[in-house]
Amino acid sequence: MSDQAKDERTPEDMEATQASGERAEGGVDGDYEALVRLLKENEELKDRALRAAAEMENLRRRTARDVQDARAYAVANFARDMLSVSDNLRRALDAIPAEAKASGDAGFKALIEGVDLTERAMLSALERHGVKKLAPEGEKFDPNFHQAMFEVPNPEVPAGTVVQVVQPGYSIGERVLRPAMVGVAKGGPKTAAEAKVEPGPVNEQAEKDA
Repeated sequence: MSDQAKDERTPEDMEATQASGERAEGGVDGDYEALVRLLKENEELKDRALRAAAEMENLRRRTARDVQDARAYAVANFARDMLSVSDNLRRALDAIPAEAKASGDAGFKALIEGVDLTERAMLSALERHGVKKLAPEGEKFDPNFHQAMFEVPNPEVPAGTVVQVVQPGYSIGERVLRPAMVGVAKGGPKTAAEAKVEPGPVNEQAEKDA
């Protein structure tokens, strides 16, 4: 365009040309801002989707664990009641004098055997449903599974060792139905974990070198 043509443009034409350039530049800036906004929204949606997926997975695991626990511990209350029946059967057997057991009465012996078999069958049935007997004699005392009834001075075993089981306990899965009632050793040697490391002899040469 010649200088004359440029001079012939009116101020209105110059303003229109400038405004058109500004609109074009503004359009580019607007598109960039829109792209940035869309990318940000996309990242937020992806983050929400990942969080929702993680929450659903956690819910699925909790539900599966609850179902497993319900199956494993559904008989816990019933099993606890049956232990009382088993205890009474054992008390009845223990209350029979030795001389009575040794008597030649066949009927009485059959009764004793019947009670004994009933107790064994009951404990066997409980075991099939996950109930385990706790007879921890010789094991280290565990307050989660054992109940200390008294202490027994015994220097021959480590302190805290179960030396007598007054009444066996029972557990189902990882839960305790009834803690074992036990007597615990007192005053014996410490276990390896409890023993302190004694300091060794002084190395005089090492002290001199230091």
